[in-house]
Amino acid sequence: MRHPSLEHTAHRPWPLPVRSWIGRQSWNDLAFLHWPVPAKLLRSLVPASLEVQEFDGSAWIAVTPFWMSGVALRGWPGIPGTSTFPELNVRTYVTRGDRPGVWFFSLDAGSRLAVLAARAVYHLPYLHATMSTWHTGTQVEYHSDRRSGIGFHATYQPTGPVAHARPDTLEHWLTERYCLYAQSGSGGLYRAEIHHAPWPLQAAVVNVRHNDMLAVHNLPVSGNPPLVHFSRKLEVLVWLPTRLA
Repeated sequence: MRHPSLEHTAHRPWPLPVRSWIGRQSWNDLAFLHWPVPAKLLRSLVPASLEVQEFDGSAWIAVTPFWMSGVALRGWPGIPGTSTFPELNVRTYVTRGDRPGVWFFSLDAGSRLAVLAARAVYHLPYLHATMSTWHTGTQVEYHSDRRSGIGFHATYQPTGPVAHARPDTLEHWLTERYCLYAQSGSGGLYRAEIHHAPWPLQAAVVNVRHNDMLAVHNLPVSGNPPLVHFSRKLEVLVWLPTRLA
């Protein structure tokens, strides 16, 4: 049986992988918090085999708080305690050849099992954190704290109608990406494909009260981001990673 998300493929910049997807998940109450930065600040933080991408002369970094649901392997129900949990990502935008994608500086998750599995299978820099998220009307309250004291506390909410980003706009360039890159401890470079319908985006506002997520990577960015978007829910399919080098 085909997954509903597979019915939407015309927007993809390249065809779906020949191999079958192996997992599904939903991303909920996601905020894209974006800051422009000079690309030279990121060069040493990204493998030399990847190009740090720029839009109109600036690279971009993002902190993306959200919570996962329905996390499960294909053909299996979710495992209790691991199918729903908060996640917090710090990312930038890279390309290798004709495949633009996402590079993660860190990924915090509220599930220890999810952290262990993602580190082992996808070679991603996941870390466990104590995390919580709740609603007050349309406002999302989000807390994440690692044992080391590194944390992120913010509130955010949508302020506009749902829309899909138009091609060739910054919003489209930042969000419509269908693979991630990662590097193993031995230096191997991997790419993992994902697939979903176009992002249902809304303009949004955020109040960042505490944010260590960028300073811990020596990125001199602080305060509220100049660009904020919100998405209520997106269903996502994932594939196993492929080694590139």
